[in-house]
Amino acid sequence: MDENVRPGITRVALIGFGYAGRVIHAPLISATPGLVLSVVGSRQREQVRLAYPGAEVLSDPLSAVRHPGVEMVVIATPNDTHASLASAALRAGKHAVVDKPFTVTLAEARALAAAAADSGRVLSVFQNRRWDSDFLGLSHALATVSIGDIVELRSEINRYRPQVRDRWREQDVPGGGLWYDLGPHLIDQVLVLFGSPRTIQADLQIQRGGASAVDWFHVVLGYARTRVILASSMLAADPSTRFRARGTKGSLIKRGSDRQEQQLLRGQKPGSAGWGEDPDPVMLIAAEGAPPTDIAAPPGNYLRYYEAIRDAIRGKRTPPVTPAEATTVMAVIEAGIKSSREGRMVSPDYTDAERSAWSPIAASP
Repeated sequence: MDENVRPGITRVALIGFGYAGRVIHAPLISATPGLVLSVVGSRQREQVRLAYPGAEVLSDPLSAVRHPGVEMVVIATPNDTHASLASAALRAGKHAVVDKPFTVTLAEARALAAAAADSGRVLSVFQNRRWDSDFLGLSHALATVSIGDIVELRSEINRYRPQVRDRWREQDVPGGGLWYDLGPHLIDQVLVLFGSPRTIQADLQIQRGGASAVDWFHVVLGYARTRVILASSMLAADPSTRFRARGTKGSLIKRGSDRQEQQLLRGQKPGSAGWGEDPDPVMLIAAEGAPPTDIAAPPGNYLRYYEAIRDAIRGKRTPPVTPAEATTVMAVIEAGIKSSREGRMVSPDYTDAERSAWSPIAASP
């Protein structure tokens, strides 16, 4: 029997076969039991057929979104198309997963969340970095050891790309630039830990010669006396520390980053031997002069996102990232743009549902 028509199988249309679709989403969908990549919306017909010969290839994205043979649509297209394609998927009666950022504006995000509620379909944003080994390691350490009241968290992802590449992500287009690229990931992780911040002070800059989109940011999120610093640069040739948490009784440091994206780039199958393993531990420094203690980081596993989406479609659980969580992230993104533009601290504009969407896992005095 064709696995595309077996009971219990969710047939998936992937829209976009660029970097995110080809390297990240397609392998994860294909490796998730119960999901089948049936349709790909892309003009790269030959590349898709070589990699996924069983998938139907359609050059028109809307035709792929509305395909009668699929139940779920995954959108991995340029950011300014996310809202329209996800809305079309919901109108066609499909469940929808949107690559981050959820949308380009907060208004779009809220409209999309409302459309999902009206449709009764599952809508989620692909916040895969909740399942990074470095974030899982930090979360595990915060749950198993005490550093007292957390007063500061620094979260940083840097790259060294001095030459501006000819990619829409690095151009001055709606949803382009580093704040829309890495900002949603860093914000989402912090919201998982602490919930929605009260204030944001953001500095978004263009630093590389020839660049036209944000390629550096330094952002401070305020939680009573706790401060969270988010930072990223495209001109960081030096190694950086991924996480640094400081509390009243000690500190936690995670230097190394998750390796799953590199494994995907090498063609390693998700879930295979060694998948997501991280040899770099979280370091606990509990007292002045005391030797540090290493806490092993759990393996990262992006498959857990798609497994949770599969189960949400089957009615077994809520989506791994809810529309209310996705809109909260967009509220912080938009507030950061306003803060940087006006040169002042601002408070994000949350609805009551967005403010209460989170169940923080770490203490924030």
